[in-house]
Amino acid sequence: MAAHKVVCWECGAEVDDPFVNTCPKCGGLLTVKMDLSKVAEMKPEDLRKTPLGVWRYAPFLPVDLAHRVSIQEGGTPLYHVNDLGTAVGVKGSFVKFEGLNPTGSFKDRGMTVGVSRAKELGAKIVGCASTGNTSASLAAYSSKAGIKCAVFLPSGHVAMGKLAQALFFGAKVLSIDGNFDDALALARKMADERKLYLLNSINPYRPEGQKSVLFEIMDQLSYTVPDRIILPVGNAANIWAVYKACQELKEVGWIDKIPMLTGIQAEGAAPVAHAFAQHRIDFDPVPDPETIATAIRIGNPVSGKKALHAIYDTHGYAATVTDAEIIAAQQLLGRKEGLCVEPASAASVAGLKKLRADGIIDRDEKVVCICTGNGLKDPDTIIANSAKPIPCKNSVEDVERILAMD
Repeated sequence: MAAHKVVCWECGAEVDDPFVNTCPKCGGLLTVKMDLSKVAEMKPEDLRKTPLGVWRYAPFLPVDLAHRVSIQEGGTPLYHVNDLGTAVGVKGSFVKFEGLNPTGSFKDRGMTVGVSRAKELGAKIVGCASTGNTSASLAAYSSKAGIKCAVFLPSGHVAMGKLAQALFFGAKVLSIDGNFDDALALARKMADERKLYLLNSINPYRPEGQKSVLFEIMDQLSYTVPDRIILPVGNAANIWAVYKACQELKEVGWIDKIPMLTGIQAEGAAPVAHAFAQHRIDFDPVPDPETIATAIRIGNPVSGKKALHAIYDTHGYAATVTDAEIIAAQQLLGRKEGLCVEPASAASVAGLKKLRADGIIDRDEKVVCICTGNGLKDPDTIIANSAKPIPCKNSVEDVERILAMD
């Protein structure tokens, strides 16, 4: 564990109270400032004695290994997607498939560090608001840690695969009358009253675990920096975490440039993309977000302002895609590469296709699309947008007739 402190991202004030999630002075968001002086004396090869995964990068993480709560998260594959790249016109296309984490999404990276921190602090109850993946992950890690868990879900807006996981792992699942932002407001109130330790991405330790996806990408590319990294943007902590990781790798001298960070939002839930289009450094919340991609159906992203900073500072981009474009990209990944991702994950690939067509992305760029969750998180959407089973007689002849059909 590297030495660290928690500071306000807005005013720079140091924050000592480990249970607050915003700055007591200005109300700004918090972030962890790492002391990487000892890491600067190391080389990437020094970490490779540990298997690829979140905890390979323990020297960059603000939690003591003695309190680690892990179910072998991270170590997800980075695919060079040749067929998909040819289809969209960017041959140097890669997909980092986070759907192969233990609970099926990138949220496990943040939760291993977040729940480890909760254990370190002696928390008795952890909680989160969630559109699904966060709740599934927190439920699993709190179960592993032996800590009681409460998850606040927006009523009727959660994919069944994710709800099933939260219930299976024994969390207290509360269906809140309202959307994600309403559920988060209630969870934050509980945390402010010290009735639970909040592990939404407003918690500064969550993005510290999520940084590891960038560390792995660099590791898998032998520290050859891609030109661009494309991410789906919902609550916006992931693009901030990737930005923070880039800054830290540059600080210790392991990379000498930073990729253009590009955020993709669904058209019906796009406060960050709209702000970017208007050249603004802050955003206006979307009161009633709507998209088939439930994991990014968020109108008031906690880390939205941080996301805009990350995009601007890396000369990146932000754009929207329609639900139809998301589904088309989801199917393209499946048919071209054999990868099954949830709709929100496919937003990054939909963005790649759209931005290449618009001339924003050059055909010679090396681009990594981060696909955040497994398709089986939301099987109903896959079934609704796929061909239906074909009635077939119990005969070889009928099978042959059907197989001969276009």
